[in-house]
Amino acid sequence: MKNQKTRCAWVNLNNPLYVAYHDEEWGVPCHDETTLFEMLNLEGAQAGLSWETVLNKRESYRAAFDHWDARKIANYDERKVAELLANPGIVRNRLKVAATITNARSYLRLCEEVGGLDPYLWGFVDGKPIRNAWKELGQAPAKTPLSDTISKDLAKRGFKFVGSTIIYAYLQGIGLIDDHVADCHCHGRKH
Repeated sequence: MKNQKTRCAWVNLNNPLYVAYHDEEWGVPCHDETTLFEMLNLEGAQAGLSWETVLNKRESYRAAFDHWDARKIANYDERKVAELLANPGIVRNRLKVAATITNARSYLRLCEEVGGLDPYLWGFVDGKPIRNAWKELGQAPAKTPLSDTISKDLAKRGFKFVGSTIIYAYLQGIGLIDDHVADCHCHGRKH
């Protein structure tokens, strides 16, 4: 194909949502609180599944979880949980749904303590994204000392589904870490 852009090998080129996610969002520094909260929960929902599965359900998640309004989510009751578990538009896993509610409560406490996920996360890297230059996908780690540290701290703060591997993927997704491979058209772009 003429003018075909080179992308990271994990992208399903047949899925426009996935291509757009790779090209426009993954590895791009994010400072929006709602998106940071959304992505933390979506990465947790992805545990044991493919990211593409969750990405394809992203709009359903937004509708089901009140557009990621943490104050509303923190007050969900058993009736709302039952409604969520019956919703085919999301991953219907009781532990993951409960984790999202717990995460909303933990997030609200984090906001009171440090101002939110933006100052909390970016404080770990002095506000500057980590930009790697892997030649191939297999060189990128599944977790690092940074993801270990953030994972442990989030767990201590009451967050669920925040293991180090999930957190590393989260940090990539929100652009705290830019792991586009060296020959990808997104590698080294200015944000």
